[in-house]
Amino acid sequence: MDTKIGSLDTCRPTSNDMINPTNGAVSAIQSSVSPTLINASESTLGRHLARRLVQIGVTDVFSVPGDFNLTLLDDLIAEPELNLIGCCNELNAGYAADGYARSRGVGACVVTFTVGGLSVLNAIAGAYSENLPVICIVGGPNSNDYGTSRILHHTIGLPDFSQELRCFQTVTCFQAVVNNLEDAHELIDTAISTALKESKPVYISVSCNLSAIPHPTFSREPVPFSLTPKLSNKMGLEAAVEAAAAFLNKAVKPVLVGGPKLRSAHAGEAFVELADACGYALAIMPSAKGLVPEHHPHFIGTYWGAVSTAFCAEIVESADAYLFAGPIFNDYSSVGYSLLLKKEKAIIVQPDRVVIANGPAFGCILMKDFLKALAKRLKCNTTAYDNYHRIFVPEGQPLKSAPKEPLRVNVLFQHIQKMLSSDTAVIAETGDSWFNCLKLKLPRGCGYEFQMQYGSIGWSVGATLGYAQAVPEKRVLAFIGDGSFQVTVQDVSTMLRCGQNTIIFLINNGGYTIEVEIHDGPYNVIKNWNYTGLVDAIHNGEGKCWTAKVFCEEDLIEAIETATGPKKDSLCFIEVIVHKDDTSKELLEWGSRVSAANSRPPNPQ
Repeated sequence: MDTKIGSLDTCRPTSNDMINPTNGAVSAIQSSVSPTLINASESTLGRHLARRLVQIGVTDVFSVPGDFNLTLLDDLIAEPELNLIGCCNELNAGYAADGYARSRGVGACVVTFTVGGLSVLNAIAGAYSENLPVICIVGGPNSNDYGTSRILHHTIGLPDFSQELRCFQTVTCFQAVVNNLEDAHELIDTAISTALKESKPVYISVSCNLSAIPHPTFSREPVPFSLTPKLSNKMGLEAAVEAAAAFLNKAVKPVLVGGPKLRSAHAGEAFVELADACGYALAIMPSAKGLVPEHHPHFIGTYWGAVSTAFCAEIVESADAYLFAGPIFNDYSSVGYSLLLKKEKAIIVQPDRVVIANGPAFGCILMKDFLKALAKRLKCNTTAYDNYHRIFVPEGQPLKSAPKEPLRVNVLFQHIQKMLSSDTAVIAETGDSWFNCLKLKLPRGCGYEFQMQYGSIGWSVGATLGYAQAVPEKRVLAFIGDGSFQVTVQDVSTMLRCGQNTIIFLINNGGYTIEVEIHDGPYNVIKNWNYTGLVDAIHNGEGKCWTAKVFCEEDLIEAIETATGPKKDSLCFIEVIVHKDDTSKELLEWGSRVSAANSRPPNPQ
């Protein structure tokens, strides 16, 4: 059965298995089309694109104006259900679309040709690495300039307009260059449908002189087109389930581990269904935090090798069988390739493929189909969880702070834990925030996002903007290091313009601490800023903003009480001053292992 996308009465439908992500996205489906005719002024390419965005659940588009996209921006503004959000730079607009897609299921940004496109490219690459459908729209050159030898501004001075396109080809799953009206409808629809099917970014370039021109293909409400759902090979699925069930049912203490591709496979519910049925101990990889409910009765924590949460690695690595659903094993997630796992004990389930130990591999099998079918074939076995429960010792509490003692990071996160609820979401920046936030216990419904595969420093500022815009009912808590904040601080301005009430915890420890623990040098020390003063200057009396500088636990308690009380409707910026060497023990261990992996000598030639 095809899934159809078309005109909607609302931009936020309730469900869509085809394009609805694990953590509650919004995307649009419709099985019928309205024959409503559109007047000529609205039957333009730009208005068609705007309506398509609304139909798939995008109600906010992040943009930076440039002369090649200005007319297109007019068309987007004219769409009553679309909100155009101007960002301070293209990189942050891309990061915002990334954050938006994590919550809403799809995001979009609009920039100008080449000078804007190459600026947003880094953010689109990050979205590609994290399997996020982001629609990257570029205002392109005048259609009459294609095929000429003219040299245009915003380019590198060559009469070849394809530089931007070639750059995007490696970080998007489809590229559409719209430089005539005849096939514009088809190209735009194909690009959007491909992004949704592949859960990857796409690139759409629209010639600057075409957006406002009416055309017969846009004279009606957009005609529905079909997203043909991927289907599992039934015989292959049965064979894979039979082999996996035989493998796991003979194991003494098997475990389940969830990975980050649960999101793109839309298999989170199926994974929990499997966990409920089999009774195995349930862990997550670090980049999957937030995709699996941590209140599950058999949840044992985050598996990250030597830096796992307490007693989790011991249970996973001592198991005689483990099923990994949607894992990514890179040098970071494997802690410098130091995981104590054995291939012959593992079942690896990817979005469309299952590999069982050293034995057979099965293709054309959807992860969620496999997990649901497997749940019906496994014997209940709680041995691994029983062992975990037997050896588990609750975490100790940080040493009590002396009056006015300089604040320690472990004390900070003890108080952060108390702030979390179903009405909050956590955004963790690359750095020690990864390790401190991973130790937080997420209550039911609490969102959590970080960018582990790409690890772009500064990602969280734009991502916080986008995520908060997508779910205004949640209060976002963002944890950002001072080094990362210096990269992308500008779009705190946009948060204020949008009236967001995010709480930003700026952890000021004087540099790039995560780099220090991998390999130290003077380049890891940065110029200290008056961060609260900077945010106050950005605020400039427009919008609701409150700032505080915290030096000790007493300051922190007071700041949190204010941010969650009298200033709950304001953007709150809390600068936390900590010692430059105050890092989590996990970062110390992880940094030394990653450093060892980076420092391996060349193999003999």
